[in-house]
Amino acid sequence: MNTMAESVATIRSAAVVADARYAARAFLDRLRQPAMAAEAADTVVLVVSELVTNALRHGGGICTLELTAHAEDIEVAVHDPSPHAPRLRTPDMDGGTGGFGWPMVNRLARATAVTRRASGGKTVSALLAW
Repeated sequence: MNTMAESVATIRSAAVVADARYAARAFLDRLRQPAMAAEAADTVVLVVSELVTNALRHGGGICTLELTAHAEDIEVAVHDPSPHAPRLRTPDMDGGTGGFGWPMVNRLARATAVTRRASGGKTVSALLAW
């Protein structure tokens, strides 16, 4: 399979995180055979949802989602204007302030990375098997 990459969406509101999930699912549906297994596709969509939500919540309220299909992996990359990297923290079991997403992404992904962008901000990426 040749590499396929798309800048899927620029997202400006937490209300459109569902649009990011839909765009990711549409990207995965366009991949050539063999088709991605349903469980692997669900994992990609879950990671998209988490990274986009975190970028909107902690990264300045705007982000761009980019998906790239490699021979054996799907790369999910989310660019946002904040220089602050995600951090592991103790999940809040009572107050609803989160702490679950970044550890989950790290467990689901083969690899994660946070890269500072020359233009400012950062890119948070996750490499997922398909």
